[in-house]
Amino acid sequence: MNVEKLAEISSFCKTLNLLYVVRDEKDRNNNLEYFKNFFKEVVFVDNGLKAFKEFGKNKFSIVITDINIPELDGFELIEKIKNINRDVITIIYSQNDDRESFLKTIQLKIDGYLIPPFNENSFLDILYKSIENCREKKEKINKQKENVIIQKQFTDLVDKSSIISKTDKNGIITYVNENFCKTSEYSKEELIGKTHNVVKHPDNPPEVYKDLWTTIKKRKTEWSGVIKNLSKSGKTYYIKTTIKPILDANGKIIEFVSVRSNVSTIMSDKKHLIDKIESNNLFLLILIQIENFEILDRFYNILTVDKIEKMFAFNMLSYLPNSYVFENIYNIGNGRYALLADFFDFSSSETNISEYLETFVKNIRKSILIVDEIEYDLNIIVSYSFGKEHLYEDAKCGLDDAINKKTLIKYANDSSIHDHIEAKKNMEVIKMVKIALDNYKIVSYFQPIINNKTRVIEKYESLVRLVDEDGNVLSPYTFLDISKKGSYYNKITHRVLENSFKILEHITTKISINLSSLDIEKEETREKLYSLLEEYSDDTSRVVFELLEDEVVRDFEVIKTFIKRVKKLGVMIAIDDFGAGYSNFERLLDFEPDILKIDGSIVKNIAKDTYSRNVVETIVTFAKKQKIITIAEFVENEEIFNILYDLGVDYSQGYYFGEPKNILI
Repeated sequence: MNVEKLAEISSFCKTLNLLYVVRDEKDRNNNLEYFKNFFKEVVFVDNGLKAFKEFGKNKFSIVITDINIPELDGFELIEKIKNINRDVITIIYSQNDDRESFLKTIQLKIDGYLIPPFNENSFLDILYKSIENCREKKEKINKQKENVIIQKQFTDLVDKSSIISKTDKNGIITYVNENFCKTSEYSKEELIGKTHNVVKHPDNPPEVYKDLWTTIKKRKTEWSGVIKNLSKSGKTYYIKTTIKPILDANGKIIEFVSVRSNVSTIMSDKKHLIDKIESNNLFLLILIQIENFEILDRFYNILTVDKIEKMFAFNMLSYLPNSYVFENIYNIGNGRYALLADFFDFSSSETNISEYLETFVKNIRKSILIVDEIEYDLNIIVSYSFGKEHLYEDAKCGLDDAINKKTLIKYANDSSIHDHIEAKKNMEVIKMVKIALDNYKIVSYFQPIINNKTRVIEKYESLVRLVDEDGNVLSPYTFLDISKKGSYYNKITHRVLENSFKILEHITTKISINLSSLDIEKEETREKLYSLLEEYSDDTSRVVFELLEDEVVRDFEVIKTFIKRVKKLGVMIAIDDFGAGYSNFERLLDFEPDILKIDGSIVKNIAKDTYSRNVVETIVTFAKKQKIITIAEFVENEEIFNILYDLGVDYSQGYYFGEPKNILI
């Protein structure tokens, strides 16, 4: 173990109190002094019941116990202790090395198992892993607390910046926020109990409302669109509206929630801007350009780019500082916008233009624009000018100069160069993915999985690859994560699914297809899977869905429902990377898998690491009792295979038997 890890362990343990429970006097005498030098305080007990009482009286962070101790054995003691504090570090120190003991260790989520004589390196490895687990738990708790705080702030912000209303299932208004009243000029008393017809503009075509009610009431899905409204005083205003039906557990509509934003201040006419400037008043003009807009325009279709431009305009007022509010935003095309204000009006607000624009730029840099569930990290370049004549020309020249020099004139933070380079690289990857998709160069390679008894290939795992314009075959780590930030990830997933099912026509073995929770939670992907299973209904018994643990599961019920549905069709379910963490065992209860794929990090060390071998042996014992098939990943040589065979692992996958390849060539 290196010096850094040892120092970290030592520092960590100096804060812990140890409860040491062992019957053997020799072990006690040999280890007690070592532990006293290592931990803050050490309490020795030779009896299980006494140990439990001692734990109740004092604050212990770690318990080391033998199994064979009087009154309560080691497992009973740990089980009682974990009922009090599930986070306590627990280590078994015992001569018992039978399979039942290892299985019990896993079931109780015990952190480590030491076999006498005491081995310091093994002990330190267990402590280091425990430190990492504690750190992860702490980070998770802190993240949850942070999410609660963020969600509260987000809710407050939405209520302050958006126009919100609720209606019952018949469309009768039950709630409106202050922004609704302010925009419509009606009081809450005048609105609640009425329908939204009170603000309905007669110019809206009937087809809009027909589509709205069909979407939210019959289809029970979200509706979005722009509606023209009429205020109490007769003023026309436009509202970008999203209405969502709220359903109970039985899928029945309880109420409708509507979130709106006033978009009447957004103008798309450049001529209107020029006409306003030529009225010869003294104006302040600010021109804004989305940085690297030409890359967006090149790599995305016209509809996506249009949505990005419009959504950015909708959000712009929220990015501007509150010290001055511009009445109009001019969307003048190609990712460019203008803000115009009367010079004296702006001056009277005593707003410093440099500080104002610096804050504006920073707000944009910190924000994420979400369009069609895809996140865009946009930056801007800003130029401004005062005056009556040549106002637009002066501001445009300043903006062009800033673009050429890749700076934001006076108001920018030049530390963004690295971000620009990184963003450009990402866009190049997205371009490469788009070209590959257009030319059917997103392909599937297949790695064989062999039966350990017969050494015959019985399955293949489908693995995604990208063939670039030079014919190079690229692994997913070069493009998949970046694709998730754009609009192409779902297309890649669907192409892989199509490739994987098509291969069933050319092979007689099973095919294993990787699915993440992100894939399953996407309704579009689930429908694609159901469609393919129906198309290949005669071959569903040869399909295995391998559930990955690389994503945070947001909706367990969706995953569980999906599993139940496909298993009824004959599909088998595998859990990937099994044995890497305790969460795997919790997932067994929910997912009821047919196959466990033993984590490669354990398998590759099995020839030289006793602990890895014991873990694999325990998994195999557990799996056989549950009648679950086991597959070992990363089988790299004959020595590893022979050990796995002796332990009773059912199947092997790794370069010893074959690397991923196009099996049709």
